[in-house]
Amino acid sequence: MTGTTPIRVMVVDDHPMWRDAVARDLSESGFEVVATAGDGDQAVRRAKAAAPDVLVLDLNLPGKPGVQVCKEVVAADPSVRVLVLSASGEHADVLEAVKSGATGYLLKSASTEELRDAVRRTADGDPVFTPGLAGLVLGEYRRLASEPAAPAAGGEEQRAPRLTERETEVLRLVAKGLSYKQIAERLVISHRTVQNHVQNTLGKLQLHNRVELVRYAIERGLDDE
Repeated sequence: MTGTTPIRVMVVDDHPMWRDAVARDLSESGFEVVATAGDGDQAVRRAKAAAPDVLVLDLNLPGKPGVQVCKEVVAADPSVRVLVLSASGEHADVLEAVKSGATGYLLKSASTEELRDAVRRTADGDPVFTPGLAGLVLGEYRRLASEPAAPAAGGEEQRAPRLTERETEVLRLVAKGLSYKQIAERLVISHRTVQNHVQNTLGKLQLHNRVELVRYAIERGLDDE
């Protein structure tokens, strides 16, 4: 729940029994299931119409693969959070999902309670990963940051907006892989305040998601401070 408003969720999976069970469990837990879909093209259409807060997405879909669905949905509405719920724990699948804009990645072996918690945290913007996968993703952030970035046109780098001291502090902790909840506890501020700082930073730097934000921070050595 976000305040008194239920979190709006859409469930995408090509197995009807699994899809219906997940949707039912989430609905019974107080989430508002606004749509479901069984293939990639249908998922993109319905996500645009239903405007969920969280898209619970399987990767193995007929027609259009899950990573492409993720890219298109997030491109159409960057406020949508994507939680991948997949049977695959292959590192390549995890990294591809994150690069496509997924906020989190949960294996289908997760318990119902783990899924509920993951959906809540995903709605809050926290990265949620099955244990063991978070380190993999942070390592990929670091690898991406080590690659040379394309030069900014027209001296844009010199005109980069200045972040406040607190925004820089939050960005440094994001780069270290801390969740929003952990950052809030570390800085003794509210979870919502952390979210606001991250959103303000994304806007100032003209970045679109956590992957780009972490890369920016690591490129500037903030994760080593």
